[in-house]
Amino acid sequence: MSRKIAFQGELGAFSHATAMAVFPDDEPVPCVTFEDTIGAVQSGKAEFAVVPVENSLYGRITDIHHILPESGLYIIGEHYLPIRMHLLGIKGTALSEVEAVQSLSVALGQCRKFIARHGLRTINAVDTAGSAREVAQKGDRKLAAIASKFAGETYGLEVIAENIEDEAHNTTRFLIMAREPQPAKPNGNKVKTTFVFRVRNVPAALYKAMGGFATNSVNMTKLESYMVGGSFTATQFYADIEGHPDDHNVKLALEELGFFSDHFKLLGIYPVADSAP
Repeated sequence: MSRKIAFQGELGAFSHATAMAVFPDDEPVPCVTFEDTIGAVQSGKAEFAVVPVENSLYGRITDIHHILPESGLYIIGEHYLPIRMHLLGIKGTALSEVEAVQSLSVALGQCRKFIARHGLRTINAVDTAGSAREVAQKGDRKLAAIASKFAGETYGLEVIAENIEDEAHNTTRFLIMAREPQPAKPNGNKVKTTFVFRVRNVPAALYKAMGGFATNSVNMTKLESYMVGGSFTATQFYADIEGHPDDHNVKLALEELGFFSDHFKLLGIYPVADSAP
C-alpha cells in the first residue's frame, strides 16, 4: 500500500519532483502552504512531508525556519535537487512576444538577470507549477511562467527559453519530515544533526557556546538566527552539524552548548545526502 507524501505547491512543482525522487512508489499530496504541508503529517493525512529549506542562489526559505521547530515533526532525511528554471508559454510563443512573467517569488529571484535583460514585468504567485497552470488556462502569449519542464509537460506549455537561472549551481535543499524520529546510527561525518537553541542573556554567551564545537573539532555546516515572539532580545539559532549526538566529540560540544543556553531542541539526526553539492 502506497504512503502519502505531502508537499507545498501544485502538481508539477519542484517539491513534487523531489517527493517523487525520494518516494517514487508513493502518492504525492499537493498542499497550498507550508503550514498545510506540515499539518498533513501532523494530522495523519500524510506519512511524510517534503519541504524546501534553502537554495544556493536565493538563500534560506524563511518561513520554514519558523515553522519546523514548533511543528512537533522530526527531520529524517535530506535531498538536494538541481533547479533548472525554464520560461514556459503557450505553444508557438516567441520570446519577443512575452511581456510579463509569473512565478513564485523565490523562482523570480533566481532568474533576476534574465528577467532584467529582457525587460519583463514580474507577477508574484504562490507556486511555480500553479503559475504554469494559470498561463495555460489564460492562453495569453504576452504572459509566461517560470517553472520546470515537468510543470510545462503537466500543463501542456512549451519551453520558450531554457535554463534561465542566474547560476548553473542553482540547487535547493529539501528536508524529509515525519511524525516520529528515525535517528540515523553514528557514522562519522556521514550523519547530520539539526537543532535549535537560544543562548542565555549573558556577555559573550554565543561565543562561548560555539567554543565547544571548535575545541572538539565538530564541523558546524549551518548557523542561522531569527527572532522569536516578536522580541529583539529573544534570538533563536538554527544549526546543522556533522556527526551524531552519541559521538564523543559531539557529546562534549553539546554539553558545552548547554552551559550557555536556556533552550535546546533536537530536530533530527539523519544521513547526509549523497548528492550534496
